[in-house]
Amino acid sequence: QENLEATIQRSVELGMNHIETARGYGSSERQLGWVLPHFQRDQLIIQTKVAPCEKPNDFKKEFQTSLKRLQLDSVDLLSIHGINNEETFKWAMKKGGCLEMARKLQKDGTCRYIGFSTHAECDLITKAICTDEFDYVNLHWYYIFQWNWPAILAAAERDMGVFIISPNDKGGMLYQPSEKLKQLCAPLHPMTFNDLFCLSHPQVHTLSLGASRPTDFDIHVEALNSLDQARRLTDPIIKKLDEALHGVMGEDFFQQYPTAIPSYPDVHGEINARDILRLGILAKGLDLIEYGTFRYNLLGNAGHWFAGKQVGELSSKESQALLDSLQSSGLAEQALHLLQETHQLLKAEDRQRLSES
Repeated sequence: QENLEATIQRSVELGMNHIETARGYGSSERQLGWVLPHFQRDQLIIQTKVAPCEKPNDFKKEFQTSLKRLQLDSVDLLSIHGINNEETFKWAMKKGGCLEMARKLQKDGTCRYIGFSTHAECDLITKAICTDEFDYVNLHWYYIFQWNWPAILAAAERDMGVFIISPNDKGGMLYQPSEKLKQLCAPLHPMTFNDLFCLSHPQVHTLSLGASRPTDFDIHVEALNSLDQARRLTDPIIKKLDEALHGVMGEDFFQQYPTAIPSYPDVHGEINARDILRLGILAKGLDLIEYGTFRYNLLGNAGHWFAGKQVGELSSKESQALLDSLQSSGLAEQALHLLQETHQLLKAEDRQRLSES
């Protein structure tokens, strides 16, 4: 708790005033509630997030619990937390659903602005944005995951706030980067590079830093000092990183697979082939083994937050069925080989880095 208070204090001293939590983040709201009364309320932008559910009154109760734990009368930003698939989209958007309940809370003055957070595929994110019902969106987008750019452009067209989820952790565990990634990002630290990469796009407004201690802010503040020359600094690094990634399967494969490979519901066994290929390319191209292992082993274990399944050990019959489901991509045989290789590389067990193997 003392560390939390020191971290919040340091962020405010540095001019960072957006504090984000969620109803589902363990003890986070309660711990913040013990420290927030020590700050002037108008100094801070407080955001919490409540998951959509089938019964809107349950959504309301969860939000009221959030306020109680935060020891606040209202929050600035309320997110519908996890519009990740058609079911959660329906729970949020249906007549009398969670969005309608959020509007009532807004009218009552207990929240100012309403947004949504998402781990969905880009088409569903864009669908939610294009309802014109939200003030902002929390989504994933950073150098190693750029597939959601069309959704960001749709949000920008509507003057929505764009909040990037966890660019330091989900962006490659950049607080403990691989040696290869450090070399390719030099002379910048990989976190500095990623900050500048994201913030050099004016459509992006907020990065979630995920600070664990007061000193975690230092490298990000340093990045801001270079923001006026971001493109000059990042363009040469992007070229090196792109070359490393293209070298895994070839540039044509790299450019085609994000749109050519079917979404997991249309792949044999609901294997999340598209993201597994991404993890394999990152592991082989940038030596992001630890990151890839963590993300890969969430498949099948994280519900709609990380949808689809792992490749697993395939029989010859299963391999053929998977190959058949990928045929429409024009990349089937290459993709199958990389999928199987990625499973062997990232399945949950100790492994050497590629540079050591």
